[in-house]
Amino acid sequence: MDKFRMIFQFFQSNQESFMNGICGIMALASTQMYSAFDFNCPCLPHYNLAYGLGILLVPPFILFLLGFVLNNNISMLAEEWRRPQGQRGKDPAVLRYMFCSMAQRAMIAPAVWVSVTLLDGKCITCAFCTSVPVDTLGNASHPRLSQGEIQRVLARIPCKEIYNGQQLIANEVAVRYLRCISQALGWCFVLLMTTLAFLVRSLRPCFSQAAFLKSRYWSHYIDIERKLFDETCAEHARSFAKVCIQQFFEGMSTDLVAARCYLPRKASADAGEAAEKLLGITDQGTMNMALKTWHRCKPPLHLHPPALPTGNGWAGEGQPPTHPSTPRRETAAYYSWV
Repeated sequence: MDKFRMIFQFFQSNQESFMNGICGIMALASTQMYSAFDFNCPCLPHYNLAYGLGILLVPPFILFLLGFVLNNNISMLAEEWRRPQGQRGKDPAVLRYMFCSMAQRAMIAPAVWVSVTLLDGKCITCAFCTSVPVDTLGNASHPRLSQGEIQRVLARIPCKEIYNGQQLIANEVAVRYLRCISQALGWCFVLLMTTLAFLVRSLRPCFSQAAFLKSRYWSHYIDIERKLFDETCAEHARSFAKVCIQQFFEGMSTDLVAARCYLPRKASADAGEAAEKLLGITDQGTMNMALKTWHRCKPPLHLHPPALPTGNGWAGEGQPPTHPSTPRRETAAYYSWV
């Protein structure tokens, strides 16, 4: 249990670790889904190709979209992309980094599905059973069979229980031939994905490490800023609701006094503490205006240091004087008593 607790805490440490954990769970789920899936080839010339390629390509597309849906950054990316310019510019490099990061994680589960499907070989056997070279592997001179009848016979290769073309080509030979091709494609796909991941991880810091660090930093900043804004809004809503409820009960004080029920003394103090957290926003219209202002013109990413007050004030637009300070000379005198 301690190991599982440590793994769970690691996944919750930051957004990237959490999404890596989600993608790992989706990859394991994709393999379990394929192992539990009951593959039934239709064994018809005009349907085998569509069924086989559909099982090979449609579930990875669904898993890819599901990876985007489960990623919390997709809404943040859409919000950052569609928001007005306002007082803060939008950096396309940060948007590209966020999209590429989500796409890389969302591709893990589809890549696992395609790899497992190709290594298993059922989809390729069903899809391309009518393309088996009968001239090489079977008896192409079989009499009394037209081209259409040959296609119907070959379409039944995945269905061993109804296959009746042993005189044309042995079922075991055709299945073994197609499965070998499928496994070769599967290992090539795994090697390609591994090579691409290695190149992305190893060569990216050699060319654009500074730009990558900048994009990653501001991507994390946008995520943290959004979380802090949500927490601040939730705290303001809690304080607003607390003050509203206490004012409602204070408005009912006449009836409570008539019923000989008195409000506790602490209520006023709690209301004062909650009112301080409202920061002057005490009505619905002002809060809506604050939310719209945050969306339309976010504050610029530049922190101004507080101005130091002086007796005569500063000349100019609130800027401190730029006169160099004169260094002070200190002297020490030593007295000796003789």
